[in-house]
Amino acid sequence: MTTKRIVEIFSASCPVCEEAIDQVKEIVCSSCEVIVHDMQDSGNSERARNLGIRSIPAVVIDGKLAECCGKGINVEILKQAGLGKSLN
Repeated sequence: MTTKRIVEIFSASCPVCEEAIDQVKEIVCSSCEVIVHDMQDSGNSERARNLGIRSIPAVVIDGKLAECCGKGINVEILKQAGLGKSLN
């Protein structure tokens, strides 16, 4: 029996997510098993929260959220960009 690397992609089935899925699928090898999770399913949403996913698309490899993915917005950075500050 061969052990596989589990690659999970969390998706909202939007064009951006579909592009991410395609990119991941182009890279995977025979040692990888790809699982796509639709975020419309409440069970997938709960799993995403448990993994620390705050935005999608997101990729989890062997149970660990990839550094490039799913971190969500940073309110402090948005404030520094002017969010919440009057233009007057």
